[in-house]
Amino acid sequence: MKKLVILGGGYGGMKILSELLPNNLPEDVTITLVDRVPYHCLKTEYYALAAGTISDKEIRVSFPEHARLEVVFGEVIGIDREEKNVLLKDAQPISYDDLVIGLGCEDKYHGVPGADQYTYSIQSIGKSRETYSVLNNLPPGSVVGIVGAGLSGVELASELSESRDDLQIKLFDRGKHILSAFPDRLSKYVENWFVKHNVEIINNSNITKVEENTLYNHDKSITCDVIVWTAGIQANKVIREMEGEKDSSGRMVLTPQHFLPNDEHVFVLGDCASLPHAPSAQLAEGQAEQIVEVLKKRWNGEELPDSFPPIKLKGVLGSLGKKHGFAMLADRPLTGRVARLLKSGVLWMYKFHNG
Repeated sequence: MKKLVILGGGYGGMKILSELLPNNLPEDVTITLVDRVPYHCLKTEYYALAAGTISDKEIRVSFPEHARLEVVFGEVIGIDREEKNVLLKDAQPISYDDLVIGLGCEDKYHGVPGADQYTYSIQSIGKSRETYSVLNNLPPGSVVGIVGAGLSGVELASELSESRDDLQIKLFDRGKHILSAFPDRLSKYVENWFVKHNVEIINNSNITKVEENTLYNHDKSITCDVIVWTAGIQANKVIREMEGEKDSSGRMVLTPQHFLPNDEHVFVLGDCASLPHAPSAQLAEGQAEQIVEVLKKRWNGEELPDSFPPIKLKGVLGSLGKKHGFAMLADRPLTGRVARLLKSGVLWMYKFHNG
């Protein structure tokens, strides 16, 4: 029996499972999925969990069941490529014939002193739960600082402003205006929404240090009751510590077939992979489809494809609370209720097909 091991039950890992199960897995292949929690988590909705506007159960999807799928709950601490073993914390190693590493990302603190110690996170379901507990136990009038005004920071700030309109929310952004990668029309719409909902945007910020209940913007201290970090991500520590060429975010550089240049049996997926686009659920799913094609050809003894067509992304959807949103679809900006309905619809369809 050939053994495929998938590390991480995120969007990419789930896509591989859905492509192979129940009817497309060869009879001589088994799958072992390793994850820290016993279900797939909808990471795109962690901001709402942290803000307290949805329950934990709403962002959990069960892993599929199959006679030749084993799900192992554990924490991956390393890869022994010579022995073809996955090393787990406080557990026996797991052997593999083919390995897919999709362990996701971690916060990137850009060398800011104290940021890793004194800020909260929404990068994992466990950390999002912790952030929820802290935010929703704050007394009225408390100050919440959110560092980073990308998609995650914007969605968290907007959701929290609806969940706790008694809080003072400060959103720190390095640019001249938030969501600088989007057209001006869209950025201004989001900024105006924040003005109407009493969220303070602090542009051209430069967080130089973080202490307990205090962050320093251009070395000027600002007191906050809670500070949440959404100012960048990097590849999982396991990938960062692996030998091989990596990009500036610690993501592994791969062949066109998505495996390591010096090891065709180790694939890297999603946030851990160096790809032309920014990490996203769509990108991870598109890459997963191509990895499955490579695996099928290998299992069948067929020649592997030299390359794949570029992964096509449908766009970006963002929420501003429960009634408004923004989107970029086919390079066209969309704002308002329709954008929010589209995001809700995409989430519903995903849960319907995977639940």
